[in-house]
Parts: sequence; structure tokens; C-alpha cells
Amino acid sequence: MKEHKNILTKIGLIVNPIAGMGGSVGLKGTDGDIYQEAVKRGATPVTPKRVREFFSQIKKKEDIFFLVAPSIMGASYIKDMGFQFEIIGEISESTTPEDTIRIVKKMIEKTIELLVFCGGDGTARDIYDAIGLNKPVVAIPAGVKMFSSVFSLNPRAAAQIIDKFIEGVIETQEQEVLDINEELVRDDILESRLYGYLKVPKILNLIQSSKAGSQMGRTIEENKQEIAQFIIETMSSDILYLLGPGTTIKTIMDNLKLPKTLLGIDATYNKKMVGKDINEEDILKLLERYNNAQIVISPIGGQGFVFGRGNKQFTSKILQIIGKNNVKIIATQQKMKDLDCLRVDTGDIEIDNMFKGFAKVITGYKEELIVKIE
Repeated sequence: MKEHKNILTKIGLIVNPIAGMGGSVGLKGTDGDIYQEAVKRGATPVTPKRVREFFSQIKKKEDIFFLVAPSIMGASYIKDMGFQFEIIGEISESTTPEDTIRIVKKMIEKTIELLVFCGGDGTARDIYDAIGLNKPVVAIPAGVKMFSSVFSLNPRAAAQIIDKFIEGVIETQEQEVLDINEELVRDDILESRLYGYLKVPKILNLIQSSKAGSQMGRTIEENKQEIAQFIIETMSSDILYLLGPGTTIKTIMDNLKLPKTLLGIDATYNKKMVGKDINEEDILKLLERYNNAQIVISPIGGQGFVFGRGNKQFTSKILQIIGKNNVKIIATQQKMKDLDCLRVDTGDIEIDNMFKGFAKVITGYKEELIVKIE
């Protein structure tokens, strides 16, 4: 606990302004030149809302002095939020990873105690390059995939971590930063490698875990086949089915003799393909064409996110139209054994709250599990 009220905690803040923009338009990321394609498809920034939500939830505003990056990398969002702050560094109109690394290093020179960053896995790699294990970090999730285990569950959780950090000394732990090959992701191949570690405040239930890989084996595969058989038998005619990413859902499509985008969203109607690797705009057009629709989704292994990680084509607008009762969650028994609960982080608090509570998870043929969504 701080001994003097006038001693403020110096916290750095830096934002990747293009993080997450590829999600709703089905691009699975915004690394490199793919950002321009996201803009062409009508993608809009997602980080401003995430950062402002983070600021609005911090309770100990009077105890913090923020050092923020200029303009859309930080300063644009802190104005009128009630914090004392200083702008660090300069940026040009087009921001780069080099800007992130350079400005974070300047923040370290100005003796920040903690760094907050907003972005995805690519941003986490930039932060690692800049800071290593020198200072603890709090990561506001805003990317498309976010398989690294450094991210808070959502902006509200990030704010809670800040408040706990201000209250006194808390333990930190080293968490994985993963390097995801976006080029391969666009070819429907998920390849990741360990890039490094960042120090993260050790607070249970506020930090996500790393994504667990699909477990291959006879019993796991049999379980997936059982789930697929049950889903296919219960599919109704004249209903649009929107099928999320993952190997468990791919098993359903394999049994239907239909192609499946392993890391994207596909659509079927009367067991025929009506949409492949579709984005938000494609889904909305299908919803105009078909009166009844259901989503079939599987949570991310190890993390438990049903929406908000790796399937951002399912935007809050789409989820509002379809509704909680028209979402079928499926998962193998092994995956559910490794999860304490399920989670949603759509970027819209009202939609998140709509899904909170208890939900059925189909774990086998005519087998269901009641699980809490937090």
C-alpha cells in the first residue's frame, strides 16, 4: 500500500490502432499489408471502444499518472476520462510496430511501474521486443485471435487488475507470448511457436490461459464423431446453420461430405453449403435471406471463450439477431474437463451479459453438460 497519497503510480499505455480490424470481415488478423484489405472490406477500428471501456472501469483514478503514446496510439482515448497524463514520443500518420517498440522504451526510461497495451498477439510480440521481462504488463484484448496467455479476459478485467496493482504489491508470473503465422492461418493452417514471455500480475480469473491444441487420439476422435452424429440427426430443415471454427465442428461437416474452413465460419441450409469462410457482411446477407438461423460453436480449448476469440465474424450485431437460444455449444468431454467455465468477450457489454448464466454444452451423443458462462 502506498504510504503517501501524493505519490502516483506511473503507468504506461500504448494502443495498436488497427488491432482486431480483420475479425468482422473474416481476415483472421491485420498483420502486415492485410490491414489495407480490411479497410477495403469496410472494417472499422475496435480499439477505441475497448480502451475507453478500460478507462471507465478504473476506480483508483486519483492514484495514477499515465504516460501515453500520441494520438490514436493512446492520447486520443484518455482525454476527458479524468486521469493525469503525459504524452510520450511522436508518430506519423501510419503507425508501425517500430513506433510501439520505440515509445515503450521511452516509457521505461521514464520509470513506469507497469505497462498497459491494447492489441492482439502481434502487439504482444512487439511489447516483448521492447520490454522483455523488465516491467509487468496488463494486456487489453482487442485482436482477432489472441492465443497468447498474457491477455486479461476483457477490458473490465484489465481495469480490475490495475486497481489491485494500485492497492499494493502483487505477485507476477511469466506468461507465454505466441507467434501465430497469419499467412498460414489464411490458408486454414494454425501454426504457432513460443516467441517469449511477459510478466503479468498473478490474479486468478482475470487473465486468460493459452490456447490448448486439439488433442488427437482414438477416444477424442470417437467423441467428436458422437457429437457430429447427434448434431446431424437433430438438424432441422429450413434452418440456416452457421458453423464456427475448430476440429470438432469440422467433424460435423466431414460427415455431411461438405468442406469446412477450419479457422473460419461456414454456412449450411438443408445440409447443403450456402457460405464458405464468410464474414459479418456475408452472414447478415444470409440472415436476410433465411428466416431461421442457429450458430454451432465450440469454445477455445484451454481458454473457454465461446465468442470473442478467433470467431469475431460473429459480431454483437449478429448475436443480437440470432439470440442466445439459437446458439448450440459443442465440446469434447476432455476439453470440458480442462475448463472451469465458459466466457464471452464480444466487445459489447449488453451482449456479453445476454450470454452470462448457465448454458448446455453437447459433449456426446445425447449427452449434455450444464456449464456457467462468465
